[in-house]
Amino acid sequence: MGEFTRTKGEIEAAISEAIVRFEIDYMGRGPKEARSYIVEDIILVRLKGMLTPAEQHLTKTADGVDLIKKMRATIIDSARAEFSRVITNTTGIAVRDILTDISTDTGERIFVFILDRNLGRELTRKMSP
Repeated sequence: MGEFTRTKGEIEAAISEAIVRFEIDYMGRGPKEARSYIVEDIILVRLKGMLTPAEQHLTKTADGVDLIKKMRATIIDSARAEFSRVITNTTGIAVRDILTDISTDTGERIFVFILDRNLGRELTRKMSP
């Protein structure tokens, strides 16, 4: 079991910063806003402002929406190992699975990282007297 010296909030902030940095390095731009939440063995990451101006234009048609979703899914699939590494390096816990979707209405992307261990419980135990 890993030794946690940071608070839950500090780890959530570090996850958000790491994901934003990854998005900028890998995609060339990052979200306008990022927030992460640790819930038991799950990390939820909410990214706002993810669509490029060109993608926003494509959302006006059903074919454009399908194209955005397929393209973004393909990109995430190709970067799955890198995303896992970002989370593992930040938390010290391996990622078992990654689920994601992007809203073409709001431009928000959600990531759900399922961990090998219950990080939330470990942090609670560490914080308890």
